[in-house]
Amino acid sequence: MEESQRARSHTVTTTASSFAENFSTTSSSFAYDREFLRTLPGLLIVAEIVLGLLVWTLIAGTEYFRVPAFGWVMFVAVFYWVLTVFFLIVYITMTYTRIPQVPWTTVGLCFNGSAFLLYLSAAIVDASSVSPEKESHNFNSWAASSFFAFLVTICYAGNTYFSFLAWRSRTTQ
Repeated sequence: MEESQRARSHTVTTTASSFAENFSTTSSSFAYDREFLRTLPGLLIVAEIVLGLLVWTLIAGTEYFRVPAFGWVMFVAVFYWVLTVFFLIVYITMTYTRIPQVPWTTVGLCFNGSAFLLYLSAAIVDASSVSPEKESHNFNSWAASSFFAFLVTICYAGNTYFSFLAWRSRTTQ
């Protein structure tokens, strides 16, 4: 009995140390994909970040709390802006190659599809909530944010299409 426990603890120690060795060797090199930003999906992600930033900063610079619908627009814009920045970092640093357990094509399809649908609803809410106010500068900012929200929606639709193509080619293999 004592020998089996000793063997088991040795096995666990060996497994843990080999995991540590593998992890340290694979994470020591820094991968950077310079070509990703030259692809159409890469350019769409950059456009989503820039235009999404415009959407939520144009609204945040106003008295948006007076119109409750802008709370939804702000939530969608900031939430997907942060996640899109995260995914840009994942793609540029090629982190997806280091974590093969994650089905990245499925994750990308779900992310872009949900971003498209929720941004579409936010853009419609944004456009329908814009109304001229007397003695206020909010109208121009809200109208511009509505325009940029529809542009971001188009960008997410494009990335959803490319994600679908990647997902479909991955599932047919």
